Amino acid sequence: MKTIIAACSQNLSGSRASVQAALRTLLAVPWPSQRDIRAALQLLAVLQWVLSFLMLGTVSLVVLIYLLFTSFWLIPTLYLAWIIFDWHTPERGGRRLPGLRRWTVWKHFRDYFPVKLVKTHDLSPRHNYIVGSHPHGILCVGAFCNFITGSTGFEEMFPGIHSFLTTLAGNFRLPLFREYLMSGGLFPVTRRAIGYLLSQNGTGNAVAIVIGGAAESLSCRPGVTTLILRNRKGFVRMALRHGAFLVPSFSFGENDLFRQVVFEEGSWMRSIQQRFQKMMGFAPCVFYGRSLTSSRSWGFLPYARPITTVVGEPVPVPKVQNPSRELVDRYHEMYIQALLKLFNDNKTKYGLSETDELHIL
Repeated sequence: MKTIIAACSQNLSGSRASVQAALRTLLAVPWPSQRDIRAALQLLAVLQWVLSFLMLGTVSLVVLIYLLFTSFWLIPTLYLAWIIFDWHTPERGGRRLPGLRRWTVWKHFRDYFPVKLVKTHDLSPRHNYIVGSHPHGILCVGAFCNFITGSTGFEEMFPGIHSFLTTLAGNFRLPLFREYLMSGGLFPVTRRAIGYLLSQNGTGNAVAIVIGGAAESLSCRPGVTTLILRNRKGFVRMALRHGAFLVPSFSFGENDLFRQVVFEEGSWMRSIQQRFQKMMGFAPCVFYGRSLTSSRSWGFLPYARPITTVVGEPVPVPKVQNPSRELVDRYHEMYIQALLKLFNDNKTKYGLSETDELHIL
């Protein structure tokens, strides 16, 4: 009996010692600092954004199609009926939720890169504006962060001005994704949607358009500042019809967020990309960034590179119901000159050299 008691006491002592050793080891592990916690939150904020824009629409569509063949078929059926009823809402003001712009997650998103907004001139709330956003980059991070999230203080920097951002009309045909986009203040880049914001929504509206679009993303790579703009004149015609002033903006650092495999003009891969872009509205870019666990390994997250979006001087535009081609060309050239001036005046301040030039195709 004494032998059994002694053995039990020895086991308890050994167990107590093991627990104490485990506790000492646990306490010896350094706790994450506030800096580490902030970095993790910033990374998670960017992760949710990338996944939302790359996968939310497709995943939602697949799930709803799957549910059609299950006992939950009523859910996708009712939602499909709702989409049919609500089909034109994106082009009629949408359903913007102001509270969404103030989410704390967008501040973490901003600080990951970080993204900064620079004002060079005032914008009067007595006018409406079309803001040209350049360059497109891969995912338009600068345009989204500055004109949608509000985390960089656009509406505080420009009192009385409400910013909106346009994107591909096809995105608003994807279930759930369309609701996500509308709640943030995104609109389809169509004449009807832009016309509504510039004519039916009062004054003080700034509609941002990424003018280069998908075609420009095919040439996006670090150290290259090439814009697709020379033959893009529809936004000027819209500005003239509604008397909306033209405002150039440039996001320095946008092209540094990803690395892209750029196929030369005339190659069969470039031809496939261009045909796909014409059919679907977006270009299938072959790009990579960092991984979730390390900035040294490949992944789909953008690199943490600073982005500075500079908003330039507005170009006054008269209201002309049916502008002639000559008038459109004149204001288009005025816009290009304002954009070139904006780029040249700020390039050395935000990471470029004096010899860097803005190439406009």
